[in-house]
Amino acid sequence: MQGLFFEDDTGVRLVIRALVVLIGFWTAWRAGKAVAEGWGNYPLVIVYTILLAAAMQFLHHALFDGPFLSAFYYIIDFVLLLVFSTAGFRYRRTNQMVNNYYWLYEKTSAFSWKNKH
Repeated sequence: MQGLFFEDDTGVRLVIRALVVLIGFWTAWRAGKAVAEGWGNYPLVIVYTILLAAAMQFLHHALFDGPFLSAFYYIIDFVLLLVFSTAGFRYRRTNQMVNNYYWLYEKTSAFSWKNKH
């Protein structure tokens, strides 16, 4: 498609890379939130994040000709996605605990709660 709309694709590739990264982070957030919505445990968040990191590795390879089987980049993807999936999980779980058991717990931050007594 180079030459049809743009003379060089460096700016376009940067925009697409940014969109892929944002979509990956948003998907990780939603995956963590979905596990919390179903009252699942945290190990399920880790499993989903492992699968999502593999999908992101494939996207990087397919769209940008990056390495497909690189342990270094897989671990970087996994750790970054785990931060967002954990944040989504803790944010939703905190709201669940505080709203469903309002007589027992109060919110201490967006990601934690404590006993009222």
